Amino acid sequence: MKLFNQLHDQLTYLADVEIAEIFQAYQVAQKAHENQKRHSGEPYITHPVAVASILAQMHMDEQTIIAALMHDVIEDSQTTKEDLSQQFGVAVSELVDGVSKLSRIEFKNKTEAQAENFHKMMLAMSRDIRVVIIKLADRLHNMRTLNAFPPPKRRRIARETLDIYAPIANRLGMRKICAELESLGFAAFYPERHRILKETVHRLSGGQKKIMQTVEKKLHEVLSQYDLAHCEVSRREKDLYSVYRKMRNRGISFKQITDIYGFRIITDTLDNCYRVLGLVHRTYKPIPEKFKDYIAIPKANGYQSLHTTLFGPFGIPIEVQIRTKEMERQANDGIAAHWLYKADNKTAGEAQMRAQQWVKNLLEMQEKTANSVEFIENVKIDLFPDEIYVFTPKGKIMALPKGTSIIDFAYAVHSDIGNTCVAAKIDRQLAPLSTVLHNGETIEIITSKNGIPNIAWLDFVVTAKARSAIRHYTHTKRRKESINLGKELLNQALKQHSTSLKKILPQTLQKIMQIAGVTTLADLLEDIGLGNRTAALVTHQLLEDVQTIYPNEGRPIQQKPLLIKGTEGMVLHFAACCYPIPGDPVAGVLTAGEGLMVHTEGCSRIKKQRRHPEKIVQISWSPDVQGVFLATLVVFVMNQPGVLAKLTQAIADANANIDDLEVLERDFDYYKVLFKLYVSNRTHLARIMREIRHLKNVAKITRGYTPSN
Repeated sequence: MKLFNQLHDQLTYLADVEIAEIFQAYQVAQKAHENQKRHSGEPYITHPVAVASILAQMHMDEQTIIAALMHDVIEDSQTTKEDLSQQFGVAVSELVDGVSKLSRIEFKNKTEAQAENFHKMMLAMSRDIRVVIIKLADRLHNMRTLNAFPPPKRRRIARETLDIYAPIANRLGMRKICAELESLGFAAFYPERHRILKETVHRLSGGQKKIMQTVEKKLHEVLSQYDLAHCEVSRREKDLYSVYRKMRNRGISFKQITDIYGFRIITDTLDNCYRVLGLVHRTYKPIPEKFKDYIAIPKANGYQSLHTTLFGPFGIPIEVQIRTKEMERQANDGIAAHWLYKADNKTAGEAQMRAQQWVKNLLEMQEKTANSVEFIENVKIDLFPDEIYVFTPKGKIMALPKGTSIIDFAYAVHSDIGNTCVAAKIDRQLAPLSTVLHNGETIEIITSKNGIPNIAWLDFVVTAKARSAIRHYTHTKRRKESINLGKELLNQALKQHSTSLKKILPQTLQKIMQIAGVTTLADLLEDIGLGNRTAALVTHQLLEDVQTIYPNEGRPIQQKPLLIKGTEGMVLHFAACCYPIPGDPVAGVLTAGEGLMVHTEGCSRIKKQRRHPEKIVQISWSPDVQGVFLATLVVFVMNQPGVLAKLTQAIADANANIDDLEVLERDFDYYKVLFKLYVSNRTHLARIMREIRHLKNVAKITRGYTPSN
């Protein structure tokens, strides 16, 4: 009972009938965890009570406190979700279910287990955001009692806390919980670094104690002089993990950190925030470019405050934060601030709307990721934004992570805008899509109905939404093309036996799919298209039933080559060892997981593959083949001034583009130069070679390959 009394003292903001129901939940939890111990040796019930106390300090509602007390009951006792629903209501049972661990699910590895667990939490958050608030309180108490675990497990839990839970708390504006999670995680994961940094900061604070007292006294005097004596002035010391992270990320020393010490001034109204700012700047000179107005432009998590850095006594930089009491509460508790009064409190309502929008974006991203591990990696990207602020052409402000490109911006506006983006303007000037954005720029996206995502965008996009959308598109397109290629290959193989896929009975196909371990015909065709299984083998498995049903259709016919139409396919690749172009005799090699690789008939790699005829696909160029193809030329040219310029001009005169050139060898008399060109076909390449041969300084020209091949 003593344990509950400690919790009861923190529940005075609730009605008596609500406290009575919480006491009932405490009794159920106590019975469920009877005789259970924590790693520290304490009764297990101390943990859910501690979690509930953390939430009570944030003035969370009755349902959240009850769910906190019950959050391990389903896993650790015979109590079911239905039991909780009957006793405490559906909302509580859903909250408990959302927070419950996944100990009964088997995973291939710890990474997958962590990812799947986090994935479930995100889905539960979409139904009720309070799930994550309970989960954060649960993690906070576990971190406070982390010393009970052996060192390897301490480090694993600390790493997970720093990577996932602290950033989530920060993203939801819960700075107080975030700071403690980071501090505890830093001390557990980097104990020696934490100790050294703590000693350094403590030593420095002793030397600057008198200076800080002088500044604090001066600020009080100035505020009192202008009828702002009611303002609260408090010293603040930057969190050790924040200092460490800044040193590591920027590659700077401890002495270069300028905002280790500072002051926070809390006032009553928004107008007074700016009055205080003016007085502070009159008292101590501000450092240029060290002022941030997060009141006019709040952070993505709803944080609002004025930040300025001043030249203090003896030139010591001092950061000052200025905000209202409401902003202070919002900064500490974020989405949990004023939870009980969200219907009447505009600020709290906006914070919860922001959080819900973030979760909505996560779910949209989850739908486009292949698995939970990829999803959690994308979430990690989204959780570490060092923000910039840019504008749409209509003047809307958008907060995006530092390093954001134009493509990231396009996807942030809308997924369809990103998918169809073809060009963009920054401050009315055309700019490459890979351009990194900066504060204050106005971005205009130009779209086209024929525009499609380019997989090369993954090299420079930084936001999780953009990465997941591009991967989703390329995966979907790749699957479609793999299925089409697989269908062509299977029909080609079946034609050798005078039949086709259309003539195969459904029950026969079902039998083969069971043997192959796939559920749909599309999956089977995709495997064939990707080279994971051969069309010849699948045909052989089908033949018995086909011959039974169509006994007169076993006569082999001449195999027709598979026609290739150009460079449009993602499962059709042109080999970099021989650079085939239309007009070349070609052969195809099926490569597992990659699809069809096109080589010239004379390529040495084709000769090696002849030992595995099932991997060779007879192919031919379509008469209407279109597109441009890479080809290589090796030119021996005399070493004279301006000769390279003449070569490139001759290539341009033949309507070809140079992709790359490399001087392979050089001596006093000659250069050996490798050109990579984009051409249409062999006729086009022959015309280019004629143009080059006409140059008097060219000694020899041959079609060649890259040195690596």
